Amino acid sequence: MSDHSVREDPPARPPPRSGRRWTSFVATDNADGKAVRGLHEAANPRHRLRVEHDGHTLLIHLSDEDGAGWTTIAVDRATRQWAVVQETRQSDTASGAYNALYDGPPEQG
Repeated sequence: MSDHSVREDPPARPPPRSGRRWTSFVATDNADGKAVRGLHEAANPRHRLRVEHDGHTLLIHLSDEDGAGWTTIAVDRATRQWAVVQETRQSDTASGAYNALYDGPPEQG
């Protein structure tokens, strides 16, 4: 099963990479021994990623490149259905994506 979501006007494709490889987000070592709950881009620590979950739902939080806004993807663990919300505050994206996943998108009016 494949489900793709693309906006009507997708961004321009980046130029071909020559020899550059994909990189991963990294965790900062935690000196006090507690678990590290967030990741960040090594070259840009304001670009962050965090995943939360319970028995039913995954919430994947991704900050804007400059850390000023958030995108949250909510995934139902049983069905893999998903919803995405973008806002300025992480708490707004989390509740918005969760509600959109289980209640459907808000009605346009």
